[in-house]
Amino acid sequence: MRSNRRLRWAAIPIAVVMSVVLAGCTQAQLQGWLPTEPGTTNNVDKVIGLWVTSWIVLLIVGVITWGLTIWAIVVYRRRKGQTGLPAQLRYNMPIEIFYTIVPLILVLGFFAFTAKDQSEIEAAYDNPDVTIQVFGKQWAWDFNYVDEDVYYAGVQGQDDPDDANGNLVESELPVLYLPVGKQVHIQLESRDVIHSFWVIDFLYKKDMIPGKTNDMYVTPEREGTFSGKCAELCGEYHSMMLFNVKVVSQQEYDDYIQSLKDAGQTGQLGHEYDRNQNLPGIGKPAEEE
Repeated sequence: MRSNRRLRWAAIPIAVVMSVVLAGCTQAQLQGWLPTEPGTTNNVDKVIGLWVTSWIVLLIVGVITWGLTIWAIVVYRRRKGQTGLPAQLRYNMPIEIFYTIVPLILVLGFFAFTAKDQSEIEAAYDNPDVTIQVFGKQWAWDFNYVDEDVYYAGVQGQDDPDDANGNLVESELPVLYLPVGKQVHIQLESRDVIHSFWVIDFLYKKDMIPGKTNDMYVTPEREGTFSGKCAELCGEYHSMMLFNVKVVSQQEYDDYIQSLKDAGQTGQLGHEYDRNQNLPGIGKPAEEE
């Protein structure tokens, strides 16, 4: 009885402390310090939910494991006057089944929820509102606005001579425009080596592999400017392979498309600019000399 009372009295301050800590959490803490805001895209909330729920489950498992470890150390410690080893126990089937089944359930659970969210995020749009082809290249980006038959050719980020911290000139970084609230299909290509297209706030990235087209489907739901970068080490100036994504209204998007047309940037920048022309799926093999 005394032991139960002690446990109850110990649980009260712990519960109070946990309540205060959770009540004081900021939005960043509640979403597991992920670098975004809920509702940025149609997929962000799924990723946040999976991430935060996984950590809560793991923390619960950790607390139980630490608690049992400390409990065993305290309860079964050697008392004054005791000598020799304590009674040795082997083959406790209930415990062995428990620590075999529980981890299996956790792994299967994590896999099931991850596979579910992944299948939803990767689901293709039947009739996307916008189709954009993105080429990664050492060390910049080309953007083809397929439906409007215009393009943007990016250049490598340049060091800002007025910035002692080594930042790049923001205004010269490639910019990808997306209309808010529209279903966007992004076709990912590479001109040379493996790159990776990563829009940080979208909580999503995908490799760009020479000779292979990867697809990304997203609906931006919040206007703003979001940072992007190559997430695959691709050579000497990999750190300068940055870009921005501007999610804008439909009118602003149409105005931007018109500005590309006015600048004569019509047509598409295709595989003819690829550095590796002999790769499978890219044009004809080069003739042997």
